[in-house]
Amino acid sequence: MLGVPLSELLWLALAVIAAGLFTGILAGLFGVGGGAVIVPALYEVFRVLDVPADVRMQLCIGSSLAIIVPTTVRSYFAHRAIGAVIPQVVRSWSPPAILGVVLGSLVATWAPGGLFKIAFVIFAAFVSAKMLVGRNWSLGVNLPGQPVQRGFGFLTGLVSSLVGVSGGSISNAALTLYGIPMHQAVATSAGIGVPITIVGTVGYVFAGWRFMPVLPPLSLGFVSLIGLVLVAPLSTIAAPLGARMAHRLSKRQLEIAFGVFLILASLRFVASLL
Repeated sequence: MLGVPLSELLWLALAVIAAGLFTGILAGLFGVGGGAVIVPALYEVFRVLDVPADVRMQLCIGSSLAIIVPTTVRSYFAHRAIGAVIPQVVRSWSPPAILGVVLGSLVATWAPGGLFKIAFVIFAAFVSAKMLVGRNWSLGVNLPGQPVQRGFGFLTGLVSSLVGVSGGSISNAALTLYGIPMHQAVATSAGIGVPITIVGTVGYVFAGWRFMPVLPPLSLGFVSLIGLVLVAPLSTIAAPLGARMAHRLSKRQLEIAFGVFLILASLRFVASLL
């Protein structure tokens, strides 16, 4: 690391600062703070910095998981303090979710970057469809049995580790489909997201260890330390600006705007696959 040119470090820092501010504005505008915004922003940063395409998406995903750890933990404790978390769901879903994250991290050690782009496109298509349709779908008024719930937990962890999110979009959708009120679904998803983001971060550090020679300066495996240090606080600072913008739009307008944003981000990844 001592031989890294100072100019390269400065360009990386400036690019990530811009990504952090952009991420914060979008997070405040759309009410999200995870990989759905961070991964596309970091992808453009690492593209400009000529990070090899074979490891670019993995670096985005690992960095995203690390960046959202503090937010997820803080959110979980805040929700738990007001009694909104459903503890039995957190206990039931977390072990299989961790198993899914570990599997996703293992995939990151050998899978090409294109696989992660495809995973993000599928994830974004699911979320954007839900946003654009604007309907409340239902599969029942009670949660299914433990095997099905553990399956949802595993799926949440696996998807999270492949696209760089805490899993809230998946677990929220699953819980609300079975009649769980949204505020409880969000709170419980935050609890499930804590082990997902922590284990995912550690997994991506180890997954990227053998690629260190081709990764940007100050990377720890597939986690950019510059991204972690700069994006998290800057996105927090910029988020109120996005939130003020959001108050000028209706809930439906926000849903449509976020759905369109995800579609555009997905098309960017699709184009890079062609």
